[in-house]
Amino acid sequence: MDFKKQVVSSLQQVLPIELTAEQLTALLEIPKNDQMGDLAFPTFILAKSLHQSPVKIATDLAEKIDQSKFEKVQAVGPYLNFFLNKQQLGEQILKTVLQQQAAYGEQDLGHGGNVPIDMSSPNIAKPMSMGHLRSTVIGNSLAYLLTKVNYHPIKINHLGDWGTQFGKLITAYQKWGSEAEVKADPINKLLAYYVRFHQEDVDHPELDDEARAWFRRLEAGDPEAIKLWKWFREVSLQTFMKVYQRLHVEFDSYNGEAFYNDKMAEIVEILEKKQLLKESQGAQIVDLSKYDLNPALIKKTDGATLYITRDLAAALYRKRTYNFVQSLYVVGNEQTNHFKQLKAVLKEMGEDWADQVHHIPFGLITQGGHKLSTRAGRVILLEKVLDDAVELAQQQIEQKNPSLKNKAAVAEEVGVGAVIFHDLKNERLNNFDFNLDEVVRFEGETGPYVQYSHARAQSILRKAQALDAKPAAATANIAIAPTADTWSVLKQLNDFPMIIQRAVKEYEPSVVAKYALHLAKAFNQYYAHTRVLEQDDQLTSRLALVKSVAIVLQEALRLLGVAAPDEM
Repeated sequence: MDFKKQVVSSLQQVLPIELTAEQLTALLEIPKNDQMGDLAFPTFILAKSLHQSPVKIATDLAEKIDQSKFEKVQAVGPYLNFFLNKQQLGEQILKTVLQQQAAYGEQDLGHGGNVPIDMSSPNIAKPMSMGHLRSTVIGNSLAYLLTKVNYHPIKINHLGDWGTQFGKLITAYQKWGSEAEVKADPINKLLAYYVRFHQEDVDHPELDDEARAWFRRLEAGDPEAIKLWKWFREVSLQTFMKVYQRLHVEFDSYNGEAFYNDKMAEIVEILEKKQLLKESQGAQIVDLSKYDLNPALIKKTDGATLYITRDLAAALYRKRTYNFVQSLYVVGNEQTNHFKQLKAVLKEMGEDWADQVHHIPFGLITQGGHKLSTRAGRVILLEKVLDDAVELAQQQIEQKNPSLKNKAAVAEEVGVGAVIFHDLKNERLNNFDFNLDEVVRFEGETGPYVQYSHARAQSILRKAQALDAKPAAATANIAIAPTADTWSVLKQLNDFPMIIQRAVKEYEPSVVAKYALHLAKAFNQYYAHTRVLEQDDQLTSRLALVKSVAIVLQEALRLLGVAAPDEM
C-alpha cells in the first residue's frame, strides 16, 4: 500500500492552489528521524503564489487538514509533518500478506508478453568457470522477476558450439584422444586435448592446416566430423547439466551458435537488398557512423561471417518465433559496443522492434583484485566453488545445530545459495572480489544470514504450535503494538511490491537481495527486543507478523533463485 497516496489525497482537499498527485508525491520528503513523523510536506513552494511565509502556510494547513486518518499532523517550521496511523496500516499490511501468501507482490506489468533471455552460454568442451556464474544467475533471477509481474520469460542457453576451435579439437582427439577417456571425464579430457593442440602447434604449424581442413569438413556436413561434433556437444552438455541442477536453473532452449548456420545467408541477402552492405578493404561492412559507432563487419575478406551476422540471424529468428515484447541479452560489460552495433544494424534494416532488444551488462568477478583469466591460469571452476561453499556451510551447521536432520541437504541449499546471493547482492554493473569465507558466513550481509532469519521465523512458528498458538488469520482482528521495531518490519513488508517493480524496471536483482537483507535485519532487531511468544492478547498478532516475514523472505529468496530452508 502506498502511504504517500493517503497524504497526497488529504493535501489536495485543503491546498489553496491546484497541484497534481504526481507533483505532490514528488515534493513529499521522509524526515531524518521518526520523531518528525513518517512523511513531510515542505511549504516553500506555496510561499510565492500565496504571498505568505512557509511557516504560516504550514500552520494554516495543519488546522484545516482532516486529522482522523493519521495519528497526528503537525506544523514544524515550514514543514507539515504526517504521523501515519501505524496500528491501522500495520493491520492492513499483515492481512494483505497473509491473504496473498507467496502471491504477494504479483503485478500485471507484462500482460503475458514473451521475453527471450539469452543467458549463461558456456563454450562446448570447456569447463564452466566462475566467469559463467553471473550471466547464469542474473538471467535466472530476471526470469523469476519477470514471471512475478506477468511476463513470459524464455530462457535460452546460446551455447558456444561452433567455430574453428572444433577443427582443432577434432584434430587433437584424432591424434591423442580415446573414447574411453572422454566418456570417463568428458570436459577435462576434451580441454586437455585442446590445450595440447596449442602446445604442439608451436613446433608443428601444419597442425593448424589439419584443423582448418577438419572445420571445413564440419561446415560441409561431413558425417565423421558431424558425428564427433555432436558427441562433444552432448557430453559437454551432460556435464553442464550437473552444475545447472545444483543452481536450480532450467532452460527452454539450448539453440547455440550452430543452430544459426543456415540462417545467416538471409541476413546477408536482406542487407544486400537494402543496399546496406559496403566494401571496405575486401570485407563487407554496414556503415554505422550516424550512430557514432564503428562499422559492423558482416563478412570477412575470405567470405566468412562473424558474430554479429549470427546475432542478427538469432534476433530475427527470436522475433519471428516468439513475437517478443522484449529480448534480453545477459552478457558481460565488454560486449556493450557489440550490442549497440546489433541494434543499430537492425534499425538500418527497418526492424523497428530493435528498441525492444536490451543488453543487460554486468561487471567482472575478480580474485585478489585480479580478473579471472584462463590464459593467466586464474580460472576457477564453478563446480569446485560450489563444493567448497557447501563444505563451509556444513562446518558451520555442525557447530550451530549438530542435531539438525538432513544436514547434507541443508548444507547444499545454504552453500549454493550463498554463492548465488553474493553475486546478486552486488549491483549488476559493479566488479566484485570473490572471497568464499566471507560469502558463506552466517552473519553480515550474506545469503546464509537471510536464510537463517527465515529459519528463525519458522522456528518461532513451530514453538507457537507447541503452545497451541497460531498466527491470526487474514480475516481476524490484528492488533499489534506499533513500537519502533514493529513499524520498521511493517514498512519493509509493505515495500515488497514496489521493490519488485523497481528490480524489473532496472533489470537489477540486487534491489531484491538488498531488500531481503534489510527485512532480515529489521526482523532480527524486532526479535531481539520483543518477547514474541508471551501469552497475552497480542500473541496471535505478533505471530501474524512473524509469519508474514517468513512468507516474504522466502519469496524474496525464491526470486533470486535461492532456497529457504525451514531449519538451519
